[in-house]
Amino acid sequence: MTLPKPVPQPTEASQPFWDACRNHELRIQRCLECGTLIHYPKLRCPQDGSDKFEWAEMSGKGEVHSYVVARRSFHPGFAEDVPYVVAIIELDEGVRLVSNVVGVDPEAVKIGTRVTLEWDNSSGEYPLPKFRPIEGART
Repeated sequence: MTLPKPVPQPTEASQPFWDACRNHELRIQRCLECGTLIHYPKLRCPQDGSDKFEWAEMSGKGEVHSYVVARRSFHPGFAEDVPYVVAIIELDEGVRLVSNVVGVDPEAVKIGTRVTLEWDNSSGEYPLPKFRPIEGART
C-alpha cells in the first residue's frame, strides 16, 4: 500500500503563492519598497521590513544552483520515487527556490544545468512547481 505524500499547507504569507500555483503561474513575492524578490514568502521584507508586496510572475527558466540525489525517502509517500533530485533552482530573475528536477536520470543533473518549469498536478489542490532540464541547453 502506497501512503499519500504530504500536500502544501498554505500560511497567511504563502497563500498567494499557492493560489498562483493553482493557476499554473509561478509568482514570487516582490517588495514594493526595495524590489527584493522573496521566497519563501514572508509577512515582512527581510531587507527593509516593509509589508508592501506584489506577486511577480516568473519566467520559469533557471538553472540548478545546488542539488542532492535522495536515495531514501524522507517520508513513506515518496518511497516509490527514489532516487529523486531535490535542487535549489536559481531562476533567471535571481531568486532561488527548492524544488525537484524531473524527467532525467538523477545522475545526469549537474550544477548549472538549465531547467524550465513544469507543473506536477498530483498533489491535490495545489500543483507543485518542478523543473525539467532544457534539452540541448549548455551546462
